[in-house]
Amino acid sequence: MKGAKKIKRRKSGSRLYFSKETQDHIITYQQSESSEEKHTIYVKDILPAFDKLVENLIFVYGFITPQENYHDLKSDCVSFLYETIAKWDPIRGTKAFSYFNVVAKNWLIMNSRKSKKRAMRNVSLSDLSVLNAFDKKCLANYDFIPSPDEILIKKNLQNEILEILHRIESRVKGQKEQICIAAIITVFNNIEQLDFLNKRAIFIYVRDISGLNSKQLSVAMSAIRKHYRELAHERINSESII
Repeated sequence: MKGAKKIKRRKSGSRLYFSKETQDHIITYQQSESSEEKHTIYVKDILPAFDKLVENLIFVYGFITPQENYHDLKSDCVSFLYETIAKWDPIRGTKAFSYFNVVAKNWLIMNSRKSKKRAMRNVSLSDLSVLNAFDKKCLANYDFIPSPDEILIKKNLQNEILEILHRIESRVKGQKEQICIAAIITVFNNIEQLDFLNKRAIFIYVRDISGLNSKQLSVAMSAIRKHYRELAHERINSESII
């Protein structure tokens, strides 16, 4: 009929890969106490969504590098999502897709940075004449190992900070604060792989991982700092009592 509008029909194979049903299956998985049932739910109803989610992120953001095998990269990221299923809390109001999309993107970003850093470190030592003064100095200091007490003190401090960060994660309610603290924890867990550790660099790392703009990140960090001060103060008081 002339002048009539054409109605676009959705192709039969274009059903959303991560739908409301997927979220419901994740909730059922979390509530199940049967290992066999959880395995069936994951393989049939969750894994395909995770697989497609990671695949899209890899190709949309260009995480493939010459040093990375696509199938290994996707498999490792999907495995990481599987390990974090229990951490998603539907009561907080964050949709499952939004949560796992951020988690997967965070993992891929950090993995990409580690791969790039490894690639830069892999230099040939067969001809030392090609190395500049800085590279030679790095090689000269490569075997330096901190004393056992320094390693222990550093490890204990890291564990204490990480414990506070996870407590903050359980306290914050807003979606932006949740995304922000998740990014901070990701950065902290990968602190040894970061190239720069000044205040500005950390802010940029967290901003890139969280996807929040500078204003949103500043507001979220203000709320997180308040919780950190309260928990740190509680820890100091408890230690003084002991």
